Amino acid sequence: MISRRKQQYPVGNSLHQYLYHFGRHSNIPQVYDDLLRFVGAMPYEDPTGHETLWLTVMYPPEEQKKLSEDLISIYTALKIGSDTPLHEHLTVDRIDFGEFGNSRPFRIKITNQFNDNSDYFYVKIADSSRIFGLELEHILSPNRINYLVNGNTLIEDHIAGVPGDAFLRDYLDNPELNKVRIAKEFTKFNERCFIRLLGDMRSVNYVVDITPDFEEVQYRVRPIDFDQQSYEGQGRIYLSYNFRSNRKITKLSFDSLNRQTISQYAEEERSQMARRAASERRRLSAILKIMKRSEICPDVHVDTLGRELDIMHKIDKFKHITTMGEMTAEHICHVLNMPDLKY
Repeated sequence: MISRRKQQYPVGNSLHQYLYHFGRHSNIPQVYDDLLRFVGAMPYEDPTGHETLWLTVMYPPEEQKKLSEDLISIYTALKIGSDTPLHEHLTVDRIDFGEFGNSRPFRIKITNQFNDNSDYFYVKIADSSRIFGLELEHILSPNRINYLVNGNTLIEDHIAGVPGDAFLRDYLDNPELNKVRIAKEFTKFNERCFIRLLGDMRSVNYVVDITPDFEEVQYRVRPIDFDQQSYEGQGRIYLSYNFRSNRKITKLSFDSLNRQTISQYAEEERSQMARRAASERRRLSAILKIMKRSEICPDVHVDTLGRELDIMHKIDKFKHITTMGEMTAEHICHVLNMPDLKY
């Protein structure tokens, strides 16, 4: 069972050096603590008028002015890489607070006053296991991840797509849905998360990116929550098809694909991940070395997960490992058949 509130782990010196070296550190304002000082809140309703788990928060006028300046500066650093005069037409349209999440995130809505186009980014507590999750997604998945860190403030770019729970509710029964393609993508998504030990991929923690192609529609399932990177001690937490909220897509996958085809798609994803790992060998090795030396979960989780992975893979290797970072590195090396990866 997933912990109700995951323990936060501070970002150590080695990880800070890694972030600086690979351009993830930025001298952006450290605004997370400032954002917590809101004086009012009201439930946020989605465009259809339904209440969500987010709260729209308010601040005193002077504090709102200073926060808006800092948040727009952060947005331009995230999107452009530096603070420029180009942001003078941007405004902070709304600040939402998600008390429900482990990271207690703030969602910032930025609007272009010339054309009313809006964009979003997130402000969270900088937690080392979450940062490891972002990095492994950037290195090993087909997706690029944009984020910045300074002190206790983590800035994450918005990942566009249909929220998983909304996709399963509104799209899965559509007769025009290409069931084989979405089943294939969900299979590959499940494999990616398991290999790099990203847990808790319930339907609210991923989105489905839908892209029209010249004949058909392409789908890609992308995680949006990296709190449970290499944290839980139960192997089933890292397999997305085990979650009740994914029951419909799991059934569709087994109805649309036979076991031989499922194995083929899983093997395709392992092969593609191995190529990505090889092309980013230096960066992957660096992050795994730091991860190996970092505390990112309770010790008991390492013991239980090691025993469960040995059972799942029918080997005797993981139960002897003493840190979750080493467990993640060994699991990647074992499944991707990369015994020469140094970490």
